[in-house]
Amino acid sequence: MRRREFIKIIAGSAIAPWGFAVRAQQPAMPVVGFLNAASPDGYARFVSEFRRGLNSMGFVEGQNVVVEYRWADGHYDRVPDLAADLIRRQVAVIAATGTPAALAAKKATATVPIVFTTGGDPVQLGLVSNIARPGGNVTGATQITMEVGQKRVELLHQLVPKATALAIAVNHTNPAIAEIQVRDAQDAARALGLKLEVVQARNEEEFDKALAGLSQGVGGLVIAGGDTFFLSESVKLAGIALRHKLPAIFHGREFAAAGGLLSYGASVAASYLLVGVYTGRILRGEKPGDLPVQRSSKLEIFINMKTAKTLGIAIPQGLVITADEVFE
Repeated sequence: MRRREFIKIIAGSAIAPWGFAVRAQQPAMPVVGFLNAASPDGYARFVSEFRRGLNSMGFVEGQNVVVEYRWADGHYDRVPDLAADLIRRQVAVIAATGTPAALAAKKATATVPIVFTTGGDPVQLGLVSNIARPGGNVTGATQITMEVGQKRVELLHQLVPKATALAIAVNHTNPAIAEIQVRDAQDAARALGLKLEVVQARNEEEFDKALAGLSQGVGGLVIAGGDTFFLSESVKLAGIALRHKLPAIFHGREFAAAGGLLSYGASVAASYLLVGVYTGRILRGEKPGDLPVQRSSKLEIFINMKTAKTLGIAIPQGLVITADEVFE
């Protein structure tokens, strides 16, 4: 064998294993667990905002971060098992979007970082002990969904002033939110001298049946905010309310665009953006306990004028002027 060829063989045999070792030692992409109690159908816009928040911190799904999605499809009892599955997957962070997901993740682990969204008070819910300095492994973003519940009752009363009774729809499988929403709505109705009928629904069929069974004197419906099922199915709920010729108020552009009379509430999309940002900051090395809970305080109003005309409701001009969007 020629000396030059021998040197090439030796060099090649030395370089190949070394190159393989370098590739094998390259760090794997971090994995983020995305947990939600609803179904992905109505959440495309919110997931997009979550990704945008991640991107702002330098993380692009599929390039330098992996996102494992877990959806309970409205079966809240499945959420704890989905949270446990993500922990077994050894995710770096859990983005627990919605109150049921946040509570399940909080109960499942005291070590894996959790970034939540909730429409409720995170201290009252037991997610954190302090807004400014959460401590522990949990932080996140809250909307002011709960606080606008009374305002929705007041707005509905303005739109149907002759009604002596209103209704509120809640998901009884989400008691952490439902109980507070009912209490606040009852306080608002009582102050206005109105009766309040409470209806419970956890799926479309129950919602439809509940509206069909409302007392004759009920003049409008408030759909409780902060529930992931209602949020994911807001388009269908708007259609059901319209079919029953019932003036209804919820939150989110999708509800009003689909035929709901009025949407009023905090921007849920903004809170998902904040969760994406915080998830990225934690992946960069920051501790969740050092990140104060953020508050999505942007309020949005969407009005469906076509529905208002169909129901014979006059929308005050002042409300129209302040609306983010009006559907004709």
